[in-house]
Amino acid sequence: MMRNLPIGIQSFEKMRGDGYVYVDKTAYVFELARTTSPYFLSRPRRFGKSLLVSTLRAYFEGKRELFRGLAIERLEEEMAAEEGREPWQARPVFNLSFNAGNYTREGELESVLDLRLFDWENEWADSRHEGTLGQRFLRVLGAAHQKSGHRCVVLVDEYDKPLIECMDDLKLEERNRATLKGFYGALKDADEHLRFAFLTGVTKFSKVSIFSDLNQLKDISLSAAYAATCGVTEAELLEVFAPELDALASSLGLDFDACLAALRKQYDGYLFHPSGPRVYNPFSLLNALYERDLGSYWFATGTPTFLVERMRDSGLEPRRLVDGTIYATEGRLQDFRAHDEDPIPLLFQAGYLTIRSFQERGRRYKLGVPNDEVAWGLVQSLLPAYAPAYSEVRGTDVYSLIDFIEAGDTNGIRNVLTALFASIPYTKAADPFENYFQAVVWLTFTLLGRYVTCEIHQARGRADCVVEARKHVYVFEFKRDGTADEALAQIAEKGYASPFAADQRDLHLIGAAFDSESRQLSDWVEQ
Repeated sequence: MMRNLPIGIQSFEKMRGDGYVYVDKTAYVFELARTTSPYFLSRPRRFGKSLLVSTLRAYFEGKRELFRGLAIERLEEEMAAEEGREPWQARPVFNLSFNAGNYTREGELESVLDLRLFDWENEWADSRHEGTLGQRFLRVLGAAHQKSGHRCVVLVDEYDKPLIECMDDLKLEERNRATLKGFYGALKDADEHLRFAFLTGVTKFSKVSIFSDLNQLKDISLSAAYAATCGVTEAELLEVFAPELDALASSLGLDFDACLAALRKQYDGYLFHPSGPRVYNPFSLLNALYERDLGSYWFATGTPTFLVERMRDSGLEPRRLVDGTIYATEGRLQDFRAHDEDPIPLLFQAGYLTIRSFQERGRRYKLGVPNDEVAWGLVQSLLPAYAPAYSEVRGTDVYSLIDFIEAGDTNGIRNVLTALFASIPYTKAADPFENYFQAVVWLTFTLLGRYVTCEIHQARGRADCVVEARKHVYVFEFKRDGTADEALAQIAEKGYASPFAADQRDLHLIGAAFDSESRQLSDWVEQ
């Protein structure tokens, strides 16, 4: 029988009460909760942040029965004995989640906060619904401390959603930021009433009013001690999900080791500290184990349009994301500004880039995509942004290109490439066609390489691109503002086709030229 896998389950109480498989992360919860520091944790979407917040809530509400048999049960009782207190003390918990609202609507954020404060005031502050949002929050915390005899716990999930959702609306984004500034400002003034505070989100809006006002927050996003707080390590995968791994291997027709290698390649690779463990994307991993198939589950939930546009407009070469040739300091990774043109902090914090290695000299991180799911998803999202003609409806997509390649239809290949390059948009960037030309070639043939053997080269002495199908081999050489004959001559001169001299497949040598002024595939010669 298939066990209950917690896909989309964000409630710790529901997970434990309904018998879902649980990866025990309560030792991290204990380490956080035994201090009085206010914390901030950034992790990508669908990475278990909400479940972590829910677990903290259950702990501070003293729900001991939910933690039976977990690591925290023993840790809490040992600590309570050392401190001479009763274990599992319940405290006033103020849990605020921004998951449900639609913050593209003006006034939505204020409405959400007002509703939560209204409920808290009715419970703790004798229903006084007066003053600013920050004043009301401060008064509630003070009243709860006084009435309960315990300092309060504040848990905020997806704190940044009201800002991320309206990034295309500068006026609304400024309004929401000012509203949050006033609300969160209460946490600084309420220090005497606080036992613990924990905020999560995808991004850290650094050097703006929210985090400058909350400068007492301890950011553990890149902390070695908490690198595996969210996500699933391979050790946890093997210990907790052994039956599901066996079922997946059987479904894929692989032995256990080959199945694990395929799963690792598709979903593993997230690293939140150079010396920490690599972790799997939990959402994709659980879906793969449930469906018994290696699909693109996390990426299927959507990539924000503004993120794709920011990558395109920044001039960042897409191949650098996959090649892992991006470097950043810790300060840069944590310095996200809403209207900064630099996409690297957002790409890292949102989970499209992760740490590959760390260079002590200069204290630089080397970054790249974490796994195949993200690599293919990014390429597929970026190609329509660079070449708007990319369309399955019009037959100018990679799937159509594959059909033409398999059939040996070089006219069809030429038509697809002609349409893609003709759709390159005008930009204000210097020499935009050069950047877009290189990006579209790389994105097109990289995506093609998911389905057929495709090698893209930049080094001298090798063809720009070689594509191998079942019955055909294609050697491409591209010239910008040159001629197709020059490209074909280079193929012959350099001997690019020599590795296929004895190959039984049909060999196509193609020289192509693109005109940067007209943005057209201006010349095409094949042999």
